[in-house]
Amino acid sequence: MRKLLTCLSCILFAFAPLFAEVANASDQVKDDDRLRNCGTVLKEILDVPDNIPQDLLDKADCVVVFPSVLKAAFIVGGSYGRGAMSCRKGEDFRGPWGAPTMMALEGGSFGFQIGGQATDFVLLVMNESGARGILASKVKLGGDASVAAGPVGRDASADTDATLRSEILSYSRARGLFAGVSLEGSTIRPDNGDNRRVYGRKIPAREIVLSGTVAVPPPAERMIATLDAKTPKHRT
Repeated sequence: MRKLLTCLSCILFAFAPLFAEVANASDQVKDDDRLRNCGTVLKEILDVPDNIPQDLLDKADCVVVFPSVLKAAFIVGGSYGRGAMSCRKGEDFRGPWGAPTMMALEGGSFGFQIGGQATDFVLLVMNESGARGILASKVKLGGDASVAAGPVGRDASADTDATLRSEILSYSRARGLFAGVSLEGSTIRPDNGDNRRVYGRKIPAREIVLSGTVAVPPPAERMIATLDAKTPKHRT
């Protein structure tokens, strides 16, 4: 029996690198699919003129997309999602849109989600302070960074108290309904593990987004092309 266990242990040890390689390849496919989904969701939302007001989009320093966030049925109000964030390049966040960093969204109560329903989220980061905070570490919305439900509609005013005070404006789309939604209490952070797989090396989120030296990975091209087309210039 001891010899059999020893033999099995040797076999598992020999095949462990292969199992790890297969798992890593599977995760890489998921990361690529997630980036493509970010591009699809963003284009669909921005193609509807009465969703996110254009003047707010033009003032945003960064845009975060979380496609198909699922509510965890075993945790009341708890949710988890992964997506990507692109910012305007340069130290002042005024340049063209840069390569995206992978992001994670955790916790919080997302209001009208029903059962296992998937919801798409789009966040506009409206100032440099909010952008730098997110790129540096985990940020609690409503605590470390102010957040508000974004106004919806072509004629929605960007001069309301909420939009003037908030560092982040949040939106959701579920079952065809698009609306501003508060994500207060949830957290967002750069996903360093996903970034390592997407870019093939360990690289800080800040460097990916702002340096201007990191190429946009092919799966993210639709997301960046959509931002370039819909809001090519930052407007104060």
